[in-house]
Amino acid sequence: MAIEEKLQELTSMRDKARLGGGEKRIESQHRKGKFTARERINMLLDEGSFEEFDMFVSHRCIDFGLQGQDYLSDGVVTGYGTIDGRLVYVFSQDFTIFGGSLSEMYAMKICKVMDKAMKVGAPIIGINDSGGARIQEGVKSLGGYAEIFERNILASGVIPQISAIFGPCAGGAVYSPALTDFTIMTQGTSYMFVTGPKVVKTVTGETVTEEELGGAAVHGSKSGVAHFVADDEQEGILLIRKILSYLPQNNLEDPPVSPCDDPIDRLDDALNSIVPDNPNKPYDIKDVIHSIVDYNEFVEVHRHYAPNIIIGFARFNGQPVGIVANQPNYLAGVLDINSSRKAARFVRFCDAFNIPIVTLVDVPGFLPGTAQEYGGIIINGAKLLYAYGEATVPKVTVILRKAYGGAYDVMSSKHLRGDINYAWPTAEIAVMGPKGAIEILHNKELKDITDDKERVEFLKQKEEEYRNKFASPYVAAKYGYIDDVIEPRNTRFRIIRALQSLATKKDVNPPKKHSNIPL
Repeated sequence: MAIEEKLQELTSMRDKARLGGGEKRIESQHRKGKFTARERINMLLDEGSFEEFDMFVSHRCIDFGLQGQDYLSDGVVTGYGTIDGRLVYVFSQDFTIFGGSLSEMYAMKICKVMDKAMKVGAPIIGINDSGGARIQEGVKSLGGYAEIFERNILASGVIPQISAIFGPCAGGAVYSPALTDFTIMTQGTSYMFVTGPKVVKTVTGETVTEEELGGAAVHGSKSGVAHFVADDEQEGILLIRKILSYLPQNNLEDPPVSPCDDPIDRLDDALNSIVPDNPNKPYDIKDVIHSIVDYNEFVEVHRHYAPNIIIGFARFNGQPVGIVANQPNYLAGVLDINSSRKAARFVRFCDAFNIPIVTLVDVPGFLPGTAQEYGGIIINGAKLLYAYGEATVPKVTVILRKAYGGAYDVMSSKHLRGDINYAWPTAEIAVMGPKGAIEILHNKELKDITDDKERVEFLKQKEEEYRNKFASPYVAAKYGYIDDVIEPRNTRFRIIRALQSLATKKDVNPPKKHSNIPL
C-alpha cells in the first residue's frame, strides 16, 4: 500500500472516530439541548490545544450481539490540552455510542489519562454523560468503575479533580464524581442517583421522576452533591474554566497570582454602618464579601445548599483565597449539620491546595433541637472544628458581630492556629448571648421580680451591662485572642497586609499515616 493510501486510510479512520455513534445519534443529542463529547472538549479547552489519546480503541466483547457493533473510541474521548495556557487532562463520555455506557476498554482509557495527570501534576476534568455500566460486559465494566474510583482516591488532594454532569449519571457511576473536588450539574438535562425511579417504585412504592429524584435542583439544594448548578452546558464549561483560574496545578504549587490594579487601600465607608444597631437584625454577608475582594468578584460554591454559611473563591491583591462566612440573612448565620459539613470540606480543599482561608464570623451558636442532635450535630460540628485545626495554610479571621460559645472556637479562632484574628468594634465575643447569660446569672433576682415592666427594664439594663463588659472585642483583645480591633471600612487593606505577611508561613502537623477526621 502506497503512503498516500495509508494516509487516506488514517484520515478515514479519524473521520469515523469523530463521527461517534453516527449523524442520527448526534442529531438526537442536539435535540435534547446537549452537545457531543468532542464539542464539549472543544468548548472547554483553548482553541487547537486538544491532543487526543486512544481514538482507535474499541471494545473486546463478543457477547449479546456486540461482535458486529464496532465504534472507534468506544464511548469516551480522552486526552489533554490547555485552559488559559495551563495544562489539563480531560475525558468526555460520548452518549452517542452505546448510550455512553462504560466498558473494560472505556475504563482503561479514563484510567490512562488519570495516571498521566497524576504523573505530570495537572488537573483532571471529567465530563459525564452515560447510561452506566455496559451490561453486556458484566463484571469487567464493574471492575472498570472500581479502577477509576481508586484513582480518584489516590489523586485526592494531589491534583484538582472536577466533574461536569451533562447527562445521566446513575448507579455506580455516581461515585466517581462524588470523590472529586467539585461537581457541576445542568438544569433539565442532567441527573444523578444510585437507583432510578423504577427501582424506587418497586422497593419503596414511591412514584418519582428522574428530575425529582436526582436532578440539578435536588442535588444543588437538598443533598449538596452538586457544588454548582448551571443553566446550560456553556455556562457549566465557563464555570470549570473560572474555578481552575483560582487553583494551582497540583498540591506542590501555589495558586496563580493575577495582576491587580484594584487599590489595596480602597475604603468602603458603607462597611462602617453595615452591621445593624439591633443585634437581632440581619444583613447580607455577601455585601461585605463583594466590598472587600478584588473587583467585587466572588465565585460562590454550594450557593443553594446550607445558605446559612457562604463559601467560595475570591482574590485579594491578585492572591486567590477561599472565603468562609456566616450568613446572618439565613437562620441568623447559625451553624447546623449541613453548614458544618459544607464548610469543613471546603476548608480541607483549600488547605490541600495551598489556598489561604479568610473567615468572616457572625455566628450566634449551633442550631438547637432534637433533629440536629439526632442527626449528629456534635460529630458534624466537629468536622469543621477539625478542618480548621488541621489546616496549615495562612488563616485570617475577622469577627464582624456575634461569636458565641463553641461556635466562636470552631470558626477559625486563634486557638485553632488562626494566624491573624481581627474584630470589628461591633464584635460580641462571649460564652453565650446576653439574654441567655442574664437569665442564668440573675435567675434568683428575676424570680423575685413580679412586675412585668420592672422585669423587662431589669433585663434590658443587665443585658447592656453584660454586652459592654463581656460581649466586646476588647475583652478577647486583652488576652491576645484578637490581634487588633479594626475599622470596618479598612478591612480589605488589613486582610491584604495580613496575607502578605503570611506568604512564607510554615506550619506542620505531626507525622502520621493519615488523620481520622470525625466522619
